[in-house]
Amino acid sequence: IVEERGVESVKERPKELTQMMAAAADGLGSIAIDTTQLNMSVTDPTAWATAMNNLGMVPVGLAGQQLVSDSICVPGFDPSLNMMTGITPINPMIPGMGLVPPPPPTDMSVVKEIIHCKSCTLFPPNPNLPPPSTRERPPGCKTVFVGGLPENATEEIIQEVFEQCGDITAIRKSKKNFCHIRFAEEFMVDKAIYLSGYRMRLGSSTDKKDSGRLHVDFAQARDDFYEWECKQRMLAREERHRRKLEEDRLRPPSPPAIMHYSEHEATLLAEKLKDDSKFSEAITVLLTWIERGEVNRRSANQFYSMVQSANSHVRRLMNEKANHEQEMEQAKENFKDALTGILTQFEQIVAVFNASARQKAWDHFSKAQRKNIDIWRKHSEELRNAHSEQLMGIRREEEMEMSDDESTDTPNKKMRVDESALAAQAYALKEENDSLRWQLDAYRNEVELLKQEKGQLFRTEENLTKDQQLQFLQQTMQGMQQQLLSIQEELKNKKSELEQAKEEQSHTQALLKVLQEQLKSAKELAETNGHSHEDANEINVLTVALVNQDRENNTEKRSQGLKSEKEALLIGIISTFLHVHPFGANIEYLWSYMQQLDSKISANEIEMLLMRLPRMFKQEFTGVGATLEKRWKFCAFEGIKTT
Repeated sequence: IVEERGVESVKERPKELTQMMAAAADGLGSIAIDTTQLNMSVTDPTAWATAMNNLGMVPVGLAGQQLVSDSICVPGFDPSLNMMTGITPINPMIPGMGLVPPPPPTDMSVVKEIIHCKSCTLFPPNPNLPPPSTRERPPGCKTVFVGGLPENATEEIIQEVFEQCGDITAIRKSKKNFCHIRFAEEFMVDKAIYLSGYRMRLGSSTDKKDSGRLHVDFAQARDDFYEWECKQRMLAREERHRRKLEEDRLRPPSPPAIMHYSEHEATLLAEKLKDDSKFSEAITVLLTWIERGEVNRRSANQFYSMVQSANSHVRRLMNEKANHEQEMEQAKENFKDALTGILTQFEQIVAVFNASARQKAWDHFSKAQRKNIDIWRKHSEELRNAHSEQLMGIRREEEMEMSDDESTDTPNKKMRVDESALAAQAYALKEENDSLRWQLDAYRNEVELLKQEKGQLFRTEENLTKDQQLQFLQQTMQGMQQQLLSIQEELKNKKSELEQAKEEQSHTQALLKVLQEQLKSAKELAETNGHSHEDANEINVLTVALVNQDRENNTEKRSQGLKSEKEALLIGIISTFLHVHPFGANIEYLWSYMQQLDSKISANEIEMLLMRLPRMFKQEFTGVGATLEKRWKFCAFEGIKTT
């Protein structure tokens, strides 16, 4: 098209030329981005010349300088003839010859072209510069890092440029001049790396914000690595499954698994041992159990019965062997009779041939017939001699097997057979007797074991009950000791209170006696002195006041003032605590609060302190039945109000 019609034909038929260029690019396989995906100006002859140079073809009929040296181009190419000179005509469809371009040299660097997009233009880097460096490719990489973007580049422009490399699944653009692009497949990353080093210009602007040099590199993404790991695991699973199938196919069939010993399985096995058809399978299981060490004192009888069942098959096997030997003898007799019949027929055939060879009949046969009869006679004689030797060998073997004892009379044979049968029967009865005796011994041992185990069981149960009773007794003893200690403390308190009450009573009685004497003396004085009744009343009031005062003094004495500064501090804290609890608080609640301040204080100490101050603290019972609770209240202010 270029040679015949020139550049104008290129303008008229751009689609056809673009398809040819794409086919040539597919044949090369060295360019990462398809030619059909990179939009190129069709009217630019320089671009076409560069493209033809990259494909290893000489640009013919286009203006512009040749980018590839003559040494690289095809030698002897005459554009006027549109064919190569100096060689014979060849098939133009052979790769590397004729119309199909030859592959480029390996040492020839790929010249990148200008890429035109709708909103921007990509200018290739200097071909003399080394290729841009990239980091090591992460496994399963589908994400690229794109740096050096123009400041005014938008996400739409980036997608327009890089969607030519393949399907884009995500674009993460930063506020700075870089972004991350994730593609659908891994091979699309290689196409994006191809654009590294290109200079990007937005439109026709020359502003710095509208231009930038792209740097495309592999990016590490967790999603890519996770998908790659999943794919690797899936491939590994498939490989393991394939290997397992191959191993299962080549593995020889394994023997059937033998069940573990139990009483139920032993019962079933004993039944199988009695069955002739299942004996071989059952005897294998029995052997495995014995080798595993399943025989113990408990299972010895059961195993003995199974061994006895196995022994009972010996007679059956001997009978079967005798039957087979009898069948073999019968077959030998039949074979000998058949061989004798065959030998007789061979003798008759040989006699026929001998009679035919006599002079009376031999003269009437032709030469060829005589020859055939002679061959047949020799062959028949050889076969007869072989069969006669075989029959004689069989007879010699029979004579060698026969002994002098066997050649005696038949009555002696019968007697010996009967004697052997009786001996076998006696031996079987003896074995059965021994087995029964051993079974009886085994039962006795088992009974003794059961007795011992039962005695040990009873002893262990008795020991357990005794231990439990001892534990219960110890717990009850500890509880009773604690109760005894508390009762002793209460008894001491009661005794002290009783002594105080006795002292008060004796004191009041002495005081009453003194007052009565004073009263009597006062009355006598009144009678003598003639005082009025009012003076007597005053004296009674004075006596009552003295009694009350004495009682108050006694209570104050009983209250026993504060011993230390610590008790005063405790009373202040308790008063404050109970004052903010108008409904009172039990001694445990109060003790838990005080223990936060002083961990060494006890509930009994707090209760004794409260009991020593009846004017400040009083005790009340709240609740009914099971909810009955003893609470302490602060009552100092009530005493002040009453006074």
